[in-house]
Amino acid sequence: MNLVLTAPPAIEPVTVEEAKAYLRIDHGHEDAVLASLITASRLHIETALNLALVSQRWLWQFDRWPKSHIVELPLRPVQSIGSVRVKIDDDRETLLSCDDYILEYVNQVAQLVSQSGIWPQPSVPRGGIEIEFIAGFGEASELVPAPIRQALLMLVAHWYENREPVSVGQSASQIPDTVSALLMPYRKVRL
Repeated sequence: MNLVLTAPPAIEPVTVEEAKAYLRIDHGHEDAVLASLITASRLHIETALNLALVSQRWLWQFDRWPKSHIVELPLRPVQSIGSVRVKIDDDRETLLSCDDYILEYVNQVAQLVSQSGIWPQPSVPRGGIEIEFIAGFGEASELVPAPIRQALLMLVAHWYENREPVSVGQSASQIPDTVSALLMPYRKVRL
């Protein structure tokens, strides 16, 4: 299974100006550091929660369909499916029609469901299925839920104040519990 980012988000969920206001910084000397911390915080949150915050395009490649006719997509929220392709051999592929599947959501998880109950099988042993999709809450940063934006600002502030992972004579700097608490409702729960 291979998940590849093909078009990153055009913007970050919070701006450098928002981070500066949160940190009470009134100069521009560390704008590059803050921009880097915003990106790192977004990536940390997205990875921890299997989320895409702002719209971004992904390509998911995998070997075989699951035994059921339902495919659970690896990121959420999924806005749309760009294409579903199945490799017939090394140089040919079949593009499935959007009439062949539907996109459903079960407990906030996007699922691709075969309309016929049968997926066409790839004839190559590796990476025979490719799904292109757009994930994220939307194009605008304001569409990202407020608790996630707040957690991101808190994480930026934490990493701004604790630039070294470990200081001599101190314990390792952990992610603040308040950040984790704000993100808790967005965790993917499996039963």
